[in-house]
Amino acid sequence: MTIQEPGTATGAALPDPVPLMGCPYKADPYPLYEQMREAAPVHRVLFPSGVQAWLVTGYDAAHAALNDERLGKNHDRGNDRWRARASIMPEPQHSQLQVHLLHQDPPKHTHMRRFVTDAFIPRRIENLRPRFQELADALIDALPEHGPADLVTGFAAHYPFRVLAEVIGLPQELAARFDRDWGKVVQPVGPTDPGRPQYEARLHGLQSYIADVVTHKREHWDDDLLSRLVVARDRRELSQEELDSMIFQLLVAGQEPVTNQITTALIALFRNPAELARLRDDPSLLPRAVEELLRYDSAFELTTWRFFDKASDLHGSEVPAGDSVIVSLCAANRDPGRFPDPDTLDFDRSPNPHLAFGHGIHFCPGAALARAELQTALGTLLARLPGLHLAIADEAIEWIPAVLGRGTNHLPVGYDRRL
Repeated sequence: MTIQEPGTATGAALPDPVPLMGCPYKADPYPLYEQMREAAPVHRVLFPSGVQAWLVTGYDAAHAALNDERLGKNHDRGNDRWRARASIMPEPQHSQLQVHLLHQDPPKHTHMRRFVTDAFIPRRIENLRPRFQELADALIDALPEHGPADLVTGFAAHYPFRVLAEVIGLPQELAARFDRDWGKVVQPVGPTDPGRPQYEARLHGLQSYIADVVTHKREHWDDDLLSRLVVARDRRELSQEELDSMIFQLLVAGQEPVTNQITTALIALFRNPAELARLRDDPSLLPRAVEELLRYDSAFELTTWRFFDKASDLHGSEVPAGDSVIVSLCAANRDPGRFPDPDTLDFDRSPNPHLAFGHGIHFCPGAALARAELQTALGTLLARLPGLHLAIADEAIEWIPAVLGRGTNHLPVGYDRRL
């Protein structure tokens, strides 16, 4: 049995580096994460692209790494060995789209983050909840009156983007033009991969779309996030590359992770029918349930790169300068040292300090929005689709091959009727 197969015996020796690839791994990475946690908090790992990194797996180690001021996010810190395989987005797009918040350190990060935080403050998100409900109901209304249906193509692929458009001020005519396929530009495709031409076509399409968004907002200013970002560029408070990168981050990070989290949450509920029935019968459980579902199987499986600017000790491992350090949020969230009985879905779990949104200065600024979306989406699906169940065998679920994320592009379901 190879290490890619999640059923690897706990006592078996781990290879160096540990390969994080293959369909069995993507279907259920948790047995491998358990083995890694028990062996050591940090391991060298190998990704399908050939990139090697240092993976942090335990909760305490992950929490410390997310708050470690020695670890920077700027890609300029990466060494030549990392850059040879990891900087796969070709120029000029890499320079034009990769200088967003996730790849910045203070003080630049602090300066850029202040432009987006007001749009996502909890008070504003709460005020928008009735509109989020309208958007969810409209998508449910368009589903077949009786099952089956695909809840990704029929709901999860559209709902987060429609909500995001409302929150950031993306006009309906531009929102309707957004191609979800552009979000795949964050999935690694190396220079020699046969899919490279399609990958570059996505990049060019997305870059042209961002240019159209900027032009529209400059000509039709409103009091919204996109307009404020364009004004900041015109006042030279942001560079053109920073503006484009921040819009890129909003469009991609604000859509795909929530789409995937809806699917991982539903799969977890289908695998735990007693908890599904409990949540359907008692919607007041939704806030707690969403927190537990985020912990149980987070759509953001791994963080993006971090780097030391000099060789440093990381929980007993000597990490060279410029090597990439990645935190496994999913592994941290199943650490029995922090969460009793971590492989059990427990809506009564308290406290629940999961790391699904990260921690520290890079804590997801859209966390309040994601929580509201998930509560509305799951509550609406369970209330309006009685008898909701998975319409294929569990083992037939096709998990996306993305390196950092978890989810599925298709989720066939059945239900008794549409209310």
